[in-house]
Amino acid sequence: GFGAPVSGTGKIAYPKHFCRKTVDYSACTVRMLKERTLCPEREASPYTLDASPDAAVEMLPPNGTLSNAAASACTRFVHSALNKDRSSVNAGCWMPDGRRLITASYNGMFTLWSGFSFNFEATQQAHDEPLFSLCWSRGGEWLLSGDGAGTVKYWQTTLNNVKEVSPHAGAVRAISFCPTDTYFATGSDDGTVKVLDFERGTTVRLMPGAGLEAGKSHRWDVKHVEWHPDKAMLASASKDGSSKLWDPRAPREAATLHQHKGPVTQVRWHPAGRYLLSGSKDQLIKLFDVRAMREAAAFKGHKREVSALSWHPVHAELFASGCHGGAVHFWSTTRPEEPLSSCHGHGHASNAHDSAVWGVEWHPLGHLLASFSQDMHTKFWSRARPGEPRTAPRDEEEATEVGAPFGGGGRGRGDGDVGKGGGKGFAGGKGFAAGRGGGFG
Repeated sequence: GFGAPVSGTGKIAYPKHFCRKTVDYSACTVRMLKERTLCPEREASPYTLDASPDAAVEMLPPNGTLSNAAASACTRFVHSALNKDRSSVNAGCWMPDGRRLITASYNGMFTLWSGFSFNFEATQQAHDEPLFSLCWSRGGEWLLSGDGAGTVKYWQTTLNNVKEVSPHAGAVRAISFCPTDTYFATGSDDGTVKVLDFERGTTVRLMPGAGLEAGKSHRWDVKHVEWHPDKAMLASASKDGSSKLWDPRAPREAATLHQHKGPVTQVRWHPAGRYLLSGSKDQLIKLFDVRAMREAAAFKGHKREVSALSWHPVHAELFASGCHGGAVHFWSTTRPEEPLSSCHGHGHASNAHDSAVWGVEWHPLGHLLASFSQDMHTKFWSRARPGEPRTAPRDEEEATEVGAPFGGGGRGRGDGDVGKGGGKGFAGGKGFAAGRGGGFG
């Protein structure tokens, strides 16, 4: 018949139920919109909350806390996601609508994770070689991926592959679109930075380095490249210890920066475009003023080489960084002396990950952070709720594998950013909302 499954002991084998943390931004966003309409004078006032769990229902999204960037540091561990086909997670990016996260692994696979309950949604064999880079077009209509064989593939939002080009002889370490999405730049282990026409898929320009052999942009591997937010300017980072600024129309680089004493692993333009952030194997992060052509600040706090950087999408002074030791720190450009805060992993672990952090990516709204690591885990972090400890108890930290059961019915608790629940239920407590996966606050 169609009865319940029976175990070997003759007892009915019911599915395992467990609590799943869920982060839903709708409640705090509605609250912010109400306050903007009914109490517009509060928008300019300092944002403070009582250090009490009861104050969690008064939390606002980052757009509503512009006066307090530190409140948007995502230090609270929410979930650890592990693919059944275990492999290093080399890159990742949020969907433009923020509903899902795409991760790219060393085995060449895409994995989609929910942006609300963080469960597995789909997986796809995207490349035959290891994946190293992902980049959305600025219009959010196209996704580009780069692999270890020098191939770049074009993907629609439905993850249908429509085109494939091979501009490099080495691994494509970084991809970046120009402000109009007409061109995109790539950086590779073959030591070159190239500009390609997006529509035709052809190389428009190879950035030639001064004093180098023909066909080279840097003396060694190019580890990262990024296009300026609104200008015709590129920044590249190389294993040769230099960062370069390029005008795609000029015959040579516009400037060469020797700020670090080791290989430069990351470069990130400030959202306003005036500053350039760089991370290096010398364990330092440096902020460079492009207009004044001088170093503006140095951030020292990592104990291993810096491997990931990301600016907050709302607070211009806040950024996150990751290193080879597994640590994830949050920094403010107004306080370069020490990190604002840090992420702590399972139980009493001092670092966010057990191995190198290859990437950190903010949710488009800025209330979540995703980190990708060589330890094969993708971890999700949210803002801490008022009055709670920085490290979550061990019994609340559950890692989910692809194909694992996702629980049954149950009731959850929804207060503030993060709620708990299992299966299909509704959130009680401070905030009420219905949804799949558990509590919404």
